[in-house]
Amino acid sequence: MTNDKHMLDYIPVNEPLLYGNEKKYLNQCIDTGWISSEGPFIKQFEEQFAARVGRKYGIAVSNGSVALDAAVLALGIGAGDEVILPTFTIISCAAAIVRAGAIPVVVDCDSHTWNMDVSQIEAKITPKTKAIMVVHIYGLPVDMEPILALAAKYKLQIIEDAAEMHGQTYKNRPCGSFGNISTVSFYPNKHITTGEGGMILTDDDRLAERCCSLRNLCFQPQQRFIHEELGWNLRMSNIQAALGVAQLERLDEFIARKRRMGQRYTELLSDIPGLQLPIPQTDYADNIYWVYALVLKDEVPFDAKEAMRRLHHHQVGSRPFFWSMHEQPVFHKMGLFAKESHPVSENIARRGFYIPSGIALTDEQMERVVEVVKEILRSP
Repeated sequence: MTNDKHMLDYIPVNEPLLYGNEKKYLNQCIDTGWISSEGPFIKQFEEQFAARVGRKYGIAVSNGSVALDAAVLALGIGAGDEVILPTFTIISCAAAIVRAGAIPVVVDCDSHTWNMDVSQIEAKITPKTKAIMVVHIYGLPVDMEPILALAAKYKLQIIEDAAEMHGQTYKNRPCGSFGNISTVSFYPNKHITTGEGGMILTDDDRLAERCCSLRNLCFQPQQRFIHEELGWNLRMSNIQAALGVAQLERLDEFIARKRRMGQRYTELLSDIPGLQLPIPQTDYADNIYWVYALVLKDEVPFDAKEAMRRLHHHQVGSRPFFWSMHEQPVFHKMGLFAKESHPVSENIARRGFYIPSGIALTDEQMERVVEVVKEILRSP
């Protein structure tokens, strides 16, 4: 690359688009003074997002991680219970199980979709198993039909982490609508952002009431400052919800934009040897390309860490893949996952990364990213 290209602006791994009604709704919050969790945008956002995914209730919270914490506790999962989940996921999933006193039981992922390998789940079910935590990864949903069948067969609950799946469907049914309880995240790299934020989704009256209580310090309705149990302050602010309402108005536009970006990246990268690209579809969903992820094939003589270092040198942002739960030092210290091996997850954790994928990314930036990817792969 020439020196002038080295001087181009850094391309971040993510940048949201905030040029709809965001400013208008934020100004309404300021003008009315409704900036706390009591404001009207909260209910509006909850109702509209729940309707979008076909749920009866939405409970807005401060982030996607605490949504998982509340979901696990609301389902009554506790000491000695086991929950099956993918090893290839963000630590928030396993952490919510561990914090509840339960035991995370992990399965490997599929080498093509990077989602949990559903064929491994049944062998992990024991009399202590209380739930399966489904986590949709990077752009394609988990194959849900076999999991729903297992849940019915063994009377298990399903926790669905749809943090990355705003607008995605499984066999034309919205992600976020499966199982007993679902969660989403509105972190800035998601299709809809509230800065920080999340939501719990359910059709169960009792679970919705329970999550609302846990979100708000378990205040008693009869007398506010008397508590029968400990909850958390997980509330979302009206300001955050105002952003969410504005973003939700444009979700279909964002989805179409993401899919165009994914298709364009695939066109530009498909003739480059040494790269595993995201698959465009399965028989149950088209990829939504939440991020555009790459895995270095074995013939590439360096790993993802080195690839990301080279990208950064050329002013291109990137992020590593998740590090498998069974290899997390914090869980080893707790005596979990001793001597476990899940080779697919271990491999892609070391050789996978994703390139700039934010909704604000331009065609020119994508072309430059691809040019840099080609260059770093040519270098010894």
